[in-house]
Amino acid sequence: MLNDQDRIFTNLYGFEDWHLDGARKRGQWSGTKGFVDQGRDWIIEQLKGSGLRGRGGAGFPTGLKMSFMPKASDNGRAHYLVVNADESEPGTCKDREILRHDPQLLIEGCLIACRAMDAHHCYIYVRGEYITERLHLEQAVREAYEAKLIGKDNVHGWDFELGVHHGAGAYICGEETALLESLEGKKGMPRLKPPFPANMGLYGAPTTVNNVETIAVVPEILRRGANWFAGLGRPNNTGTKLFCISGHVERPCTVEEEMGITFRELVEKHCGGVRGGWDNLLAVIPGGSSVPLIPHWECDDLNMDFDTLREKRSGLGTAAVIVMDKSTDIIKAIARLSHFYKHESCGQCTPCREGTGWMWRVMERLVEGRADKREIDQLLDVTKRIEGHTICALGDAAAWPVQGLIRHFRPEIEKRIEGYQAAHPAPVPMAAE
Repeated sequence: MLNDQDRIFTNLYGFEDWHLDGARKRGQWSGTKGFVDQGRDWIIEQLKGSGLRGRGGAGFPTGLKMSFMPKASDNGRAHYLVVNADESEPGTCKDREILRHDPQLLIEGCLIACRAMDAHHCYIYVRGEYITERLHLEQAVREAYEAKLIGKDNVHGWDFELGVHHGAGAYICGEETALLESLEGKKGMPRLKPPFPANMGLYGAPTTVNNVETIAVVPEILRRGANWFAGLGRPNNTGTKLFCISGHVERPCTVEEEMGITFRELVEKHCGGVRGGWDNLLAVIPGGSSVPLIPHWECDDLNMDFDTLREKRSGLGTAAVIVMDKSTDIIKAIARLSHFYKHESCGQCTPCREGTGWMWRVMERLVEGRADKREIDQLLDVTKRIEGHTICALGDAAAWPVQGLIRHFRPEIEKRIEGYQAAHPAPVPMAAE
C-alpha cells in the first residue's frame, strides 16, 4: 500500500493548477540544473539503481535502454528522444492524466532524459483522439519556453528543443518504429529490426522511444534518490505504478499504487470492489487488451507486477486492469477484441493481415456456437502461426487474448457449441428408395 508522501503524481485528478506556477509549488523543476550538471553517466546510473522499468508495456530497464545510445554524435548526426503518448491500447487511460493534469513533470523528465542521452531534440507523439491533452501539453511547453526552462540558452545549461506532434488516431503508431515512420511524415507501418532505433531511428539518427509515465517519473527519482524508488514495490519490480481499472467494479479509476500490490487489494481499496462482490468475479485482463486474461480462481493472491503476471502466462502491459464479472459473455468479449486487432492491423505482414480477419470470423461463430469442437484446436493453431511471425507485436497482441480464452474457458466454448447443435440438429438424411 503506497503512502501519500511517496506519490509522484500529486495532481493526477486535476484538483490543483496544472500550469507552470502550480507545478513549481508541487516541487517540480527543483534541482533540475544540478541533475543536468551531473552529466550523462550519473543520471543513467541513478536510473539503473532505481530499478525503473518501462511503463509502456515491455518493462525493459530504462537506464539500460538509455545507455544503448551512442556516447558521442557520429558524423554530426543528432540524437533524439521520442516520447510515446499514442495511448491507444483498449482499457488504458493513464498517460492522458499526466498530459492534461501534470504536463510539466513530463517536460522536465524529457530534458533530463535528453541530457542522459546527449540529445538536444525531443518529440512527444500524442494520440489523435487526445484533444484536451494535446492543448494542455502545448500550453505547458510554451510556458516552459517562456520561463527559459527549455530552449536554446536555457537556465539549465543544456540546449533542448521540444516539439509536440499530433497523430491521426492509428493504434499501430503506438509501436515505436511505426511511430517514427509517422513522425517522418510517412504511413505508420513498423520497420524491420535491426537496425534498432538506438542506432538508426528518427531521420536515420540515434533515437530512444519511451513511454510518457516512464519519462515523467525520472525527475522525482533523481530528487528523492534511487534507493527511495528501489525501496518501493517488489524485487525487480520496483517503484510506483499508475493502474487504470475499468469494467465491472463499483468505481472505475486511475490510481498510483506500489508495484506488486495484489489485485484484490487494488480493486477493493480504490474501486469499492468487484460489482456484486468478490465471488462474482469471472476474470481479469491485467495489462490492457493485448494480454491474456486470468480467471477468477487465480486472482486471490495475484501480485500486479511484471514477473508475477508473466509466470501466469499473462502480462502487466500498461497496467490497464479490465475486470469482468459473471454477467460477462467471455467469448463475445474476446471476439470484440479480435475485431479491434483485425481493424487496426496495418496489413504489412501476411500472418497478421490474413490471420486477424480469420480469427475474428471464427470467434464470431463461436459466440453463437455455430462451429465444430475441432475448430477450437484449429483456432489455437492459427494463433500460434501468427504469434512471433510478424514484424511488430500486433500479431502477438491479436493472438494472446484468444489463447487465454481457450486456455482457461475451453469448457465454456464447448458448452456454447453443444447448445447450438442441440437447438439446430442436423437434418436426417432420407432413406434410399
